[in-house]
Amino acid sequence: KGSRQHTRRQRYRNKMAALVARLLAAKEASGKTFDEIAQVAALQSAVPGISAEDLARMQKAPMRSWDPAIMQEPNVYRTYEAVMHYGDAIKSIINEQCGDGIMSAIDFYLDVGTTTGKKGEKRVVITMNGKFLPHVEQVASDNTAPSPRA
Repeated sequence: KGSRQHTRRQRYRNKMAALVARLLAAKEASGKTFDEIAQVAALQSAVPGISAEDLARMQKAPMRSWDPAIMQEPNVYRTYEAVMHYGDAIKSIINEQCGDGIMSAIDFYLDVGTTTGKKGEKRVVITMNGKFLPHVEQVASDNTAPSPRA
């Protein structure tokens, strides 16, 4: 079963990589930036090279998976490194300001932009905006569902 699952995941990754490649090629052919595309309500009118089939695929629920190869990409690795380096501080500030809980990565928005530093250098600004999910203790006596073993 394990190797079948691995093969299925690999086929999915390959299909998604091909989809991303087609989408990025259509974006490149349109000559538009990501920000320009985001301003248009209908994606296909902003980037005419996107096929109806690819648009339909983008609207399906994704299979969430992890591909370790992504860590080979320097921007991804450095972003991961920054979160790992500042992780304890980020957690402490979230807990101090919101209480015991976590930031959702499902109900989540991400914005990437730039600013200019004090010395005139271009700097990257990444804003993560996730819903706060407070820790809720699960108590067996609160479970109202009948047991499947009854």
